[in-house]
Amino acid sequence: MTHRTIHLFRKGLRLHDNPTLLAALESSSALYPVYVLEMEEATRLGALRWRFILQSLEDLDGRLHALGSRLYVLRGSTLAVLRELVTRWAVTQISYDTEVEPHYTRMDLEIRTLAQELGIKTHTCVSHTLYDVRRIIKANGGSPPLTYKKFLHVLSVLGEPEKPVREITAEDFLRCPTPPDPDHERQFGIPSLEDLGLQVPSEVLWPGGETHALKRLQQHLQSEGWVANFSKPRTVPNSLLPSTTGLSPYISLGCLSVRTFYHRLSSIYAQSRNHSLPPVSLQGQVLWREFFYTVASTTPNFIRMQGNPICLQIDWKHDPEALEKWRTAQTGFPWIDAIMTQLREEGWIHHLARHAVACFLTRGDLWISWEEGMKVFEEQLLDADYSVNAGNWMWLSASAFFHKYTRIFCPVRFGRRTDPDGQYLRKYLPVLKNFPSQYIYEPWKAPEDVQLSAGCVIGKDYPHPMVCHLEVSQKNLALMRQIHAEQQNTAQLTRDVSDDPMEAGLKRELQEEEELIEGAESNDTFKRLNNEVDHQSRPCR
Repeated sequence: MTHRTIHLFRKGLRLHDNPTLLAALESSSALYPVYVLEMEEATRLGALRWRFILQSLEDLDGRLHALGSRLYVLRGSTLAVLRELVTRWAVTQISYDTEVEPHYTRMDLEIRTLAQELGIKTHTCVSHTLYDVRRIIKANGGSPPLTYKKFLHVLSVLGEPEKPVREITAEDFLRCPTPPDPDHERQFGIPSLEDLGLQVPSEVLWPGGETHALKRLQQHLQSEGWVANFSKPRTVPNSLLPSTTGLSPYISLGCLSVRTFYHRLSSIYAQSRNHSLPPVSLQGQVLWREFFYTVASTTPNFIRMQGNPICLQIDWKHDPEALEKWRTAQTGFPWIDAIMTQLREEGWIHHLARHAVACFLTRGDLWISWEEGMKVFEEQLLDADYSVNAGNWMWLSASAFFHKYTRIFCPVRFGRRTDPDGQYLRKYLPVLKNFPSQYIYEPWKAPEDVQLSAGCVIGKDYPHPMVCHLEVSQKNLALMRQIHAEQQNTAQLTRDVSDDPMEAGLKRELQEEEELIEGAESNDTFKRLNNEVDHQSRPCR
């Protein structure tokens, strides 16, 4: 116990299963928990995400305080802050979790260079993923497995991930105290949203922090039958309350250990004769995350199309006006607009809802690049995650990983299938709340007297559909077919032999949509109509 250590929190905002922090406490005589707010790097984050981060920091500080320590929060460049604190506190070691994102890998190199310059040590552990992704890549012959099936095979060779380490206790900080600072609140206190110039709605649906993460985990795991039989495609995208665990924001920021979650699930599965399996089980969802982390760790330009060797190169439209209508829930398709409204107001949407709006933006209707959608999700989602966000957008746009591009989500029928009365639409699009159920998914079809009675005239109080879904999807399908034919070698890199497991429960509906579009294409019965006819008469089935 010779070191005076700064433990740098980045993700991993928790005290349970924190191997890096535990090792730092066991090797040090004094420890300073530090978090650096890099404001320039975080300008892409929305206000809801910021609130979640600040709440998580407050919770971490409170949990540290209860153990006799405190969290030191500073603003600025991480490297500049560390350089100043190492001198001020006579630090001999910096500890931090290993990360795979390019931003953090560059930062890690800079920290190691700084430590070498200052003559101090560094210590890191893998904590944010189930496995050290370098082990997975090594076991696959030096490159990442590019299909989920191959990925699961590699994991079967590696065996189960390591068990969580013990929780940090007050005794740890008695042996290795955090030197107090009498001016802590002024110098190192956590800023408020107002300090950052941000405002958000007063209602908090997703409180940040380890305390809430563990509480939510416990609530879900109490229903062992639900856990054992969980199947992601059977959950409901437009239920008024989340039909999944809702743990993704906490795992994304590291308020909940992914290893703790995984092994708690294993304990429940061990007591169940029959339980769901990956990819649709709860453990399967965790492994999807691990899959994208692994592929992203060594794929150049993973968050971009250009220079990305596994991504199809597509000439997407540059249409800022259409993109803005999608982003601000003004597409004229209530199912799409309700989802985008929930995203903006709450920072979370169901995974099938993400499928619907992503397909609509990209290959389904608007033919706008998945990179634009990824940026919006990164700004607004509480669970925004570098690897998972980019991987899912490539998947949903059929640019990589998923190649059944003929399956297109209809922006009318998909939502109506699970919520025929439109309760979800009435909540998030109150302008439509008085429409009869038969018209609420296609309000432009309602007679004028029905629109007047509902207090919403289409084209005045709510927009007409911005496209005719059947027409544009037919055209886009032909483009996508040509692209896949021309870029077969790239498509083959990430092509899995099985169906998309995340859409298994939707196969019949997607097949019907596929047949509808292809039938229209082969018969050549559709003619381009003017906007008024498109909006008022054209069926979207």
